[in-house]
Amino acid sequence: MQKERLSTLELPSISTAEILVMAIAALWSNKLRTALTMLGVIIGITAVIAVTSVGQGVQSATEANLQNLGADILRVRAGSVNSGNVSQGSGSATTLTWSDAQAIASQVRVAETVTAYLEQNAQVVYAQNNTSTTVLGTDTNYAAVNSITLQSGRFFTEEELENAQAVAILGATVKDDLFGSSEAVGADIRIQGQRYSVLGVANEKGAQGRDNPDEQIYVPLMNMSARLVGNNALNGIAVQGISVKVTEQAQLEAADFQMTNLLRVRHNIHPSRGDEDDFQIISAADLVETLSSTVGLFTIMVVAIAAISLVVGGIGIANIMLVSVVERTREIGVRKAVGATNRAILSQFLAEAIAISAAGGGLGVGLGVAIARIAATLFDFPFVISLWAMALGVGLSFVIGIMAGVIPARSAAKLDPIIALRSD
Repeated sequence: MQKERLSTLELPSISTAEILVMAIAALWSNKLRTALTMLGVIIGITAVIAVTSVGQGVQSATEANLQNLGADILRVRAGSVNSGNVSQGSGSATTLTWSDAQAIASQVRVAETVTAYLEQNAQVVYAQNNTSTTVLGTDTNYAAVNSITLQSGRFFTEEELENAQAVAILGATVKDDLFGSSEAVGADIRIQGQRYSVLGVANEKGAQGRDNPDEQIYVPLMNMSARLVGNNALNGIAVQGISVKVTEQAQLEAADFQMTNLLRVRHNIHPSRGDEDDFQIISAADLVETLSSTVGLFTIMVVAIAAISLVVGGIGIANIMLVSVVERTREIGVRKAVGATNRAILSQFLAEAIAISAAGGGLGVGLGVAIARIAATLFDFPFVISLWAMALGVGLSFVIGIMAGVIPARSAAKLDPIIALRSD
């Protein structure tokens, strides 16, 4: 009978909405402490969102630039010169020749178009204007292989190539630097003091990896070799690189194999006796794969560092909530005295911890997106927001809230109401 009376005096259970309202009210009453508690979570989530977004944006932009180099193109670079046991980089030696390019064109079955080039930095002058740029000596196939189109004029012909004519095609930036809005086709410029007639102006193309076609001048390979560089190879005209467009992208591996064997035979290289190749064959696909792997590892590393910040934020939440339990001991005693259950006390303190983490996670996501957007605008790369990164950030904030709130909440729920009421 007594038990039945007690049961009729029990207070109704508190709803989830009421628990959330009380939790938010408690947090709002200590705004500064709540803000400082959220700071660790905000920093961690912001770092996760911003880093992954910037990393994917940079990766996307770089992949697009590398793809512009041609996914169906293989590039052969000359070997390197060692000076004082330090490599000067690929292309610094004269290990490739014009005849190598001709041999590839005639003997590699899957090679559709072959072009060779020789480049050198030079001072270019027109009237009172001058600029320092890259002069690239090449053949008539270069424009087709590298998708160079002209806004005016024409490219040089096979006859002009063979006769080493002093003619030039200007990149878009070079044309603007030398001529501004004036017409360039038909004018004469001076490259290292040598006079050249401008045949055409290329359309703007943009940077491609380490090269920028807009800042280059194209002249016939024979002319550049004879007048600007000099025949510096023992076996014909030296070139620094050969570009090979294959019939289809699936043939890249076959083309690589055939070119490697052909050049080894021509250069008298025998791997069986320990000889090293004096050339390097690369493709845009290889560069994209390497870049993706590098950016991916870097992103994982920074996200891992950000995760440490989240752990620190979680520890901060747990510490503040434990302090809050001590500060609110009398409040807990009063609530228990008027009928609040251990579950209700536990739920409120757990809700407070989750609310802090959720609010911090939401602010962190917003701040991370804003930083990523600003970075994409300032540095001109695609704005990419990773949905998995956002989901990870929000999910981590809830997990941290639960983990950081369990111990303080249980401590509050286990307080003896009589002892709690006696506390100051």
